[in-house]
Amino acid sequence: MTPGPITPPLPLRTERLLLRTVVAEDRAAIGAYCADPEVTRYLPFPALDDQALTQRVDRLVAATAPAAVGEFLALAVEHEGVLVGDLMLRFSAAHGPDEAPSIAELGWVFGPGYAGRGFATEAARALVDLAFSTYPLHRLMAQLDPRNTRSAALCERLGMTHEAHTREDYPDREGGWSDTAVYGLLRREWESGRAG
Repeated sequence: MTPGPITPPLPLRTERLLLRTVVAEDRAAIGAYCADPEVTRYLPFPALDDQALTQRVDRLVAATAPAAVGEFLALAVEHEGVLVGDLMLRFSAAHGPDEAPSIAELGWVFGPGYAGRGFATEAARALVDLAFSTYPLHRLMAQLDPRNTRSAALCERLGMTHEAHTREDYPDREGGWSDTAVYGLLRREWESGRAG
């Protein structure tokens, strides 16, 4: 039977970062990087205008305790009190209609001014640990445009395996089609990595 919402143990501190729920006051910071066409180039949404930003922030603020397939957890990532990016953990599948989600998808977006400092890796590792230690997940996955080489490299740093490259399966914003790369990490691989 599907359990009720599980509120994860937040805020979460890493060596340099604070991961916490998104609040309405994060709107300006999220807008600063999500309005940048280069940041959203390979994301499933275009650069955000004011209305789209309001909708996105409202969704992120509400995403605090997912319980069912399609629901997600959104986390703001702070460095020294400054929001540098956000993370997402979306429940994507369960083994049956009345069972707890067993597969979740990871996602991330970071401000370009904070690239190259390891913040995305540090935050995403903390999200992986949080996901497997809080929820009864069997598998984590990430889906991305293969041209997004930084995200692909991040998946590999997380210990994820490149499992698939599907061709022209996602409509792009120019009226054409994009490919999708799929990365995965199993619970047993995460547990083995923690033991090693």
